Amino acid sequence: MRNLHKFISILFVLALTALTLAQEPVDWAAVQKIRAEGFQRSQVMETLSYLTDVYGPRLTNSPNYKKAAEWAVSKLSQWGLSNAHLEPWGVFGRGWTLEKMSAEMLEPQYTPLIAYPRAWTPGTDGEVSGEPVLLEIKSEDDFEQYQGKLKDKIVLASREADIEPQFKALAERYSDEKLAEMATAPEPGKRPSWMSRFAEYRARRALRRKIQKFLKEEGVAVVVQPSSRPYGVLHVTSAGRRPYQKEGTLAPPTVVIASEQYNRIVRLLEKEIPVKLAFNIKTRFNDDDSLGYNVIAEIPGRDKRLKKEVVMLGGHFDSWHSGTGATDNAAGSAVMMEAVRILEAIGARPRRTIRIGLWGGEEEGLLGSRGYVKKHFGSADSGEHTAEWKNFAGYFNLDNGTGKIRGVYLQGNDAVRPIFEAWLKPFHDLGAKTLTIRNTGGTDHLAFDAVGLPGFQFIQDPIDYFPRTHHTNMDVYDHALKSDLMQAAVIVASFVYHTAMRDAKLPRKAALPKERTGSMATH
Repeated sequence: MRNLHKFISILFVLALTALTLAQEPVDWAAVQKIRAEGFQRSQVMETLSYLTDVYGPRLTNSPNYKKAAEWAVSKLSQWGLSNAHLEPWGVFGRGWTLEKMSAEMLEPQYTPLIAYPRAWTPGTDGEVSGEPVLLEIKSEDDFEQYQGKLKDKIVLASREADIEPQFKALAERYSDEKLAEMATAPEPGKRPSWMSRFAEYRARRALRRKIQKFLKEEGVAVVVQPSSRPYGVLHVTSAGRRPYQKEGTLAPPTVVIASEQYNRIVRLLEKEIPVKLAFNIKTRFNDDDSLGYNVIAEIPGRDKRLKKEVVMLGGHFDSWHSGTGATDNAAGSAVMMEAVRILEAIGARPRRTIRIGLWGGEEEGLLGSRGYVKKHFGSADSGEHTAEWKNFAGYFNLDNGTGKIRGVYLQGNDAVRPIFEAWLKPFHDLGAKTLTIRNTGGTDHLAFDAVGLPGFQFIQDPIDYFPRTHHTNMDVYDHALKSDLMQAAVIVASFVYHTAMRDAKLPRKAALPKERTGSMATH
């Protein structure tokens, strides 16, 4: 009897899903036009080249960021979008630009070093040279031995970096087995893996900040750190705590060098062989405009009743500074720009307004999208909503590298599953089939999700995003995949179009008690 009840339940679910799929229309004629425009007349790589080769990197509030944003506004207007503009999201702080950089080992043999300074560190005011001091601080008890001994010194921040051989290919696509595993619900009560490591991470971060403060107070000339990536790849972000704010903490001039070169220097010092390093870093702080900006543009809705409702798509526009910000996230920005270009090119007449948002300050904590959401839709802290909140239909985000779309993270909103299943059906031949109830963190859809709006991030093939390009000097145009970005733009355009055309807005998930809705940005 129990098996019979289970069988009947399965039949009921299948019948309900089939009924919903039948009720959720797919405009196959529009899909055909979108595919033809997106695959036969794509401009996504040309857009990507301008964002990277011409204007990248795009560090938040830097001159490059503003030039790239102004170019994007101009291009969106040229394609026919309305109300394209830069919209301030709030106060960010000072910008920062690297103007000159040299890093060398002078003794025992001359070697040019693969190096990049961390963002928002000051320059060296000319060349600084000398024998480096190896620092070993594992706890607060270790500070005392270095007090008064580091002024004007070049300091190595740690002992040798761990470098392991890479037996696995750096680039990968999701297998059918992996996608099937992702599609299953997580075990009830099981904490995400990052949560078990979060306390340890916070303790390490707190110690790093104390070390930075100590070195600043001691007056060191340069801090040298090894990259966390092997093979000469530099993983570089910023130093200090909110160094872009006047009340933030500036670190001393801080340089990341190739881990292999760093380890050689450490080994030479351990052998008591004299080493002489030289650095010349020139940076500039930009205090002209402390506001942060997003890029906004629209395709106006045509339905008298529904045009006040808004469908949004976007991704973050800013990047780190050692590469040109290609896979993180010019790729996502170029795809979203291409998606609205496609819709304009095919003469789409959406019932709802379609609005693109390219966000600033994501790398510093989703600042641009959170500022935009707070201004237009409401506060995650107070729970208060604006008048625009009720007219919001849905948001789609892309920010996980260059890989093609394989499906959608539902962010716990199972009510959209049958809708998205119908909308993915035209793209099964392109490898996009998977829906997972699981959440993904670290990027701008979280700003919308936090105020109860339906915000979604697409599942993307990882390619070599985290081991090679994410926040590194290898995040450049050459590591973007044209076919994958074309596929992504076509799917995004179709999802946005169908959201704009359906009779009802996308359903919103049931609100959880406030203490259960936290999320950590990991991007």
